[in-house]
Amino acid sequence: MSPSLAAPEPARERAGRGRDDACPGALRLHAADDGALARIRVPGGLLTAEQALALATAAEELGDGALETTSRGNVQLRGLAADAGAELAARLTEAALLPSLSHDRVRNIVATPLAGLDGGTDLRPWLRELDALLCASDTARALSGRFLFALDDGRGDVAALDADVTLIARPDGSALVRLGRADWCAEAVDGPRAALRAAEAFVALADGAWRVREADPDGARLAARLGLTPRPLPELIGRRPVVGVQAGALGAGLRFGRATADQWRALAGAASAAANELRVTPWRTVILPGADLAVLPRLAALGLRTDPRSPWEGATACTGAPGCAKSLADVRADAAAALEATHEPGALPVHWSGCARRCGHPAGAWVDVLAAGPSGYLISQPTGSTTEVTNQQMAAAVAAARRTP
Repeated sequence: MSPSLAAPEPARERAGRGRDDACPGALRLHAADDGALARIRVPGGLLTAEQALALATAAEELGDGALETTSRGNVQLRGLAADAGAELAARLTEAALLPSLSHDRVRNIVATPLAGLDGGTDLRPWLRELDALLCASDTARALSGRFLFALDDGRGDVAALDADVTLIARPDGSALVRLGRADWCAEAVDGPRAALRAAEAFVALADGAWRVREADPDGARLAARLGLTPRPLPELIGRRPVVGVQAGALGAGLRFGRATADQWRALAGAASAAANELRVTPWRTVILPGADLAVLPRLAALGLRTDPRSPWEGATACTGAPGCAKSLADVRADAAAALEATHEPGALPVHWSGCARRCGHPAGAWVDVLAAGPSGYLISQPTGSTTEVTNQQMAAAVAAARRTP
């Protein structure tokens, strides 16, 4: 049954920003130069094979035939018709990907992709509980579409993303709670409920801010409201999953986070033959729990990334031209040419941006490649040095910047 879509509400004015955030969702589509864009929230990046296939079909029948993953493990469809919203909502509801019309954009939850597969804590119970709590909270509806929760099994991968509320699992089932970029954490017996309480407390003090770091940079105001006792924050190592063979899983990467419907169906097929689960990561990869090693050559033949030594690892880019009117260059085409000409893997992540907004850039230290026009880029290293290069000089310059310690 198609969901009943309410009439659009006028954007609310927010004191901290002067406007409501325009973050797209499955119901609120974004008008891009290549058509409407829908962002489907996928808490923890968890999809069944059937849900993945439903997304591939929607991309083909309603959009441009491709799917994109985001830096929060969500999935985007592009090239949609302006009036495709109701049909897309109906399909997502049928696939159990849109459990709440009123909470669509606030279901931003990332989780450790390998949790429960290589000896760590299985975070899926926490994930399901937090998602249900969010959807049941009337207060949570006021969160911006940019507010982020992170569930970390203790290895520090998603904890390093500086989410607004981070839960770090402990062996006894309790959690450590970190608020924004605070340099401390606090203990909590019930992690998901503690995360919801923190989010609801943020709504009460946000004063128009979208993120915790804007309203409460050190977390002191929220800590006082919640009665938290700060303790030292554990070291966040930030070990990310790689492509290829994992402990208990296989990993496949999407070039610039974009997959054709055929590539997506191949991933769904591999999942269906194994644990019937795909885990979309914040690093534009997909983890396939229990998948057979024999599927890797086929995934590679389809153009998916399966070699952890490739220079494509850690390389991301914004949409660029012609999909984005603000972009000064076709950054994905330029980046692909530079990466194909590079014959050694890079150490640092690198991100190409078509404009100064730098949409989708990674967290932590990374090489910034910013379009300076249709035929040149500014390359900035984490050390702060910046070099201007032509497209022809870019491959060597990026490779050198990625080697910078």
